[in-house]
Amino acid sequence: MWKKATRVSKMSLKHICFFLCALIAPNLTGILGEDALLPTPQNISILSTNMKHFLTWSPVIIQGETVRYSVEFQGEYEREYANESWIPICECSLITATVCNITEDISATVAYNLRVRADVDARRSEWGTLKGFFNRITTSLTPPLMKVIADGYHLLVELEDMGPAFQLRVLYWKKGQESRMQQKLVKEVSPVVHLDTMEAGPDYCVKAQTYVEAINRSSSFSQTQCVRAQGGTSMWLVTALISAGFAVAALALPFLTWKTSKIFQYSCCPLAVLPDTLQVPEPPTQLVLCGNEEAEQCDLMVRVVPSEEVLRLWIQETL
Repeated sequence: MWKKATRVSKMSLKHICFFLCALIAPNLTGILGEDALLPTPQNISILSTNMKHFLTWSPVIIQGETVRYSVEFQGEYEREYANESWIPICECSLITATVCNITEDISATVAYNLRVRADVDARRSEWGTLKGFFNRITTSLTPPLMKVIADGYHLLVELEDMGPAFQLRVLYWKKGQESRMQQKLVKEVSPVVHLDTMEAGPDYCVKAQTYVEAINRSSSFSQTQCVRAQGGTSMWLVTALISAGFAVAALALPFLTWKTSKIFQYSCCPLAVLPDTLQVPEPPTQLVLCGNEEAEQCDLMVRVVPSEEVLRLWIQETL
């Protein structure tokens, strides 16, 4: 009876030992063997802002070793039409960083799955898989950075270039007239965008938001910025000076015309004064009109007589 109990106890002990060895052996092989499994990467998550997507995970620590990581993704097509295959991301193959830029690989608005594996020489870990799926429609959109500028009477805005997937919706209005807001959709961002021509006096306000057509979503609006037309006094001064200049020109034009004609006259036809030696003295003669019938037959008769003859004739007529 005692022997039988001893034999049962030994058999039970063997079963227990076998069971324990079966549990412990794989772990011992993993610790001591060359092909031991590495710890699986943990805390796998995605950071996605403004259509830029990054996969991150916690590092696997192996003392004295450099751990490298590889990333793969699986889209809707791979799950449904390619036998649930996975596609490696070449830029994130055997990297030492714990972050992978997957923006170029997430090219459609569908559900994606992603996984990460650790490697040290010939040893590898199991694949660590993202909990749940990722769809780029859930990306976080932020309003664009902007700067509103008043260049004289021109309302300008500098906008952040957020990439080809983004359009920028800009709203602007005269302060106090919010019900009459105007909108400008900027598809290609230039360094400076002209919005409107301002009036002197009131403030003009601007705010903007991003819009992504691929996911049909918009961000919130940026902080409102207001400016006022600059250089109003200078513009009035310039206008006054221009008006005064036209008035002066209108008054001075006749004088300048007369002066110019005189200059041309003196230049082309100068008035020369003859010297005394070249001047002919006037003869002491007088013009006498004849009143006889012969003189009436002509328009005018000129006769030159000496002064003595004139005196004699005068005496005769007096007597």
